[in-house]
Amino acid sequence: MTWASPVRLWLLVGVLALAAYYLLMQRRQSRYAVRFTNLRLLDRVAPERPAWRRHVPAGLFLAMLALLVVGFARPTAEVRVPRERATVIVAVDVSTSMLASDVEPDRLTAAKVAAGRFVDGLPDEFNVGLVAFAGSAAVFVPPGTDRDALHSGIERLAEGATGVQGTAIGEAISTSLQAIRGLDNQAAKQPPPARIIVLSDGANTSGRDPVEAADDAVSAKVPVHTISFGTLSGYVDRGGRPIQVPVDGQTLKDVAEATGGRYHEASTSEELRAVYEDIGTSVGYRMERQDISARFIGIGLLFALGAAAGSLRWFSRLP
Repeated sequence: MTWASPVRLWLLVGVLALAAYYLLMQRRQSRYAVRFTNLRLLDRVAPERPAWRRHVPAGLFLAMLALLVVGFARPTAEVRVPRERATVIVAVDVSTSMLASDVEPDRLTAAKVAAGRFVDGLPDEFNVGLVAFAGSAAVFVPPGTDRDALHSGIERLAEGATGVQGTAIGEAISTSLQAIRGLDNQAAKQPPPARIIVLSDGANTSGRDPVEAADDAVSAKVPVHTISFGTLSGYVDRGGRPIQVPVDGQTLKDVAEATGGRYHEASTSEELRAVYEDIGTSVGYRMERQDISARFIGIGLLFALGAAAGSLRWFSRLP
């Protein structure tokens, strides 16, 4: 935290002087207190005064002054604010391997639940789109702010939804980039700040080369965050015959590193939720230095109200 007008902090010396004067007056009052030899008379003419309560209003008043001085010095801090037209594309693998039950109840169902929670955690003004991919990729929900449509699209995700078997990570990235370019009329000349999140459990087996798609993402300045979801022991049942589908995240890792995104691994539903929460803290935001003096002034006013309330409650007067 820094101050736009740090010289004003010297006013805190005045607050300290008031505090010192208050303590001095308290000591002086106790030193020159009237002494009574008749204790019964003392109880009648000078009933017991509240010990600590009489200092509370003064303490709150001095704290208020200190906070107002800090606010007057115009403190500033780095604040995370949503980017204008921020766009996030969530690309989910719907290939057959996503039916593996190594993640309860299965990889795809867990991925849908986590994606829904991730979307709910984003600011309402974010544009969010949904891409499904297997052997090919398709835009299920164009990027926009309609969360009901997005949740409906997530519910429609199913194995083989694209109609082509395989895992086309490169196609998923390319399709996501196309969806970003079609966000609005400004997107062609003024691309929105965007991120792509790709969730899959395997390496690329069809479609466009992920390296080429990653190069396009770099040219468009769109980082691709990737999530490798599943375990090495995953398998799917095909006619009573188990087919091993171990997770393979090397392609996803390469894509994330090439585009400036982050690579994550998740082997349980809980880990996947944690990954999405981590991604949500960085996607679509920027750091901006802002004046935060209102925080200190607001707290100072609360302290002032506390001092007034305490003084009225215990002494029937304002401080």
